[in-house]
Amino acid sequence: MVERTPFLNFFTHLILFIGFVFCIAPFVVVVIAASHNLKDVNDVPMSLLPGSDFWVNIKTAWTTADLGPKLLNSFIMATGVAAGKVIVSALTAFSIVYFRYPGRMLIFWLIFITLMLPLEVRIVPTYAVVANVLEPYQAILDLTGISWLIEKVSGVQVQLSLGLLNSYSGLILPLVATATGTFLYRQFFLTVPDELTEAARMDGAGALRFFIDILLPLSRNNMAALGTIMFLWAWNQYLWPLLITTDQSHAMAVTELKQLIPNVGGIPEWHIAMAGTLIVMLPPLIVVVLMQRWFVRGLIATEK
Repeated sequence: MVERTPFLNFFTHLILFIGFVFCIAPFVVVVIAASHNLKDVNDVPMSLLPGSDFWVNIKTAWTTADLGPKLLNSFIMATGVAAGKVIVSALTAFSIVYFRYPGRMLIFWLIFITLMLPLEVRIVPTYAVVANVLEPYQAILDLTGISWLIEKVSGVQVQLSLGLLNSYSGLILPLVATATGTFLYRQFFLTVPDELTEAARMDGAGALRFFIDILLPLSRNNMAALGTIMFLWAWNQYLWPLLITTDQSHAMAVTELKQLIPNVGGIPEWHIAMAGTLIVMLPPLIVVVLMQRWFVRGLIATEK
């Protein structure tokens, strides 16, 4: 038990306040810079008093970077990735915990090891797969001679091709697998009493019914926590959308912020760039505020 004294309370609150200042200071600077005009934002040092051009800068950033459809694209991608990660992680953990088959723990540890392989490390093979999803099958047909046999018999040359570049599928599907989510669900499923599983089996519930009617409702806090984290992670993705989208109709809001960055030799319009940054920050901030209760419960809840 931690002793509560006025000195310790003051020291604890002081540390929390210092941490809060360090966290909020960059955001405050961005808000202030977004309210200045071109001259004031380029003053050295910049004034820390708010300006009067906030809404003008917001409107300029919105139209310059065409943020309306870009925000919609980012929302579709982030929502799809978050939902996909929640579903795939739950199914994977359910298989590992509740089914007995050879190599299941090996599969789990192989999944867990992928935590050491971020997207940037596997970006080239992932891009190759998305550029042509059917390329591995084409390679199998070529190596086994089936494509040659088909061409000799029918005169038809087999060329399998299915590209997912410049598509929502290409943006979402390569990112839906997550070792973090699988580990989170596995640890929760291990805390579910065996008596509950036996009771469901005695009531005639099959594996799918037990998963949907019992496990998923019990793990809604975990789903909310994982979904919130993964939504923020997907929203802030930069390299992957930048790599596979060459069509502006599928561009993301985060990648389009570069349209607001000053060109070489031009006058730095940092006030417009900061205004665009605020717009892009707003949707994930709203998600965190709305999901805060369930997010915290999913991370700290002990009653299962």
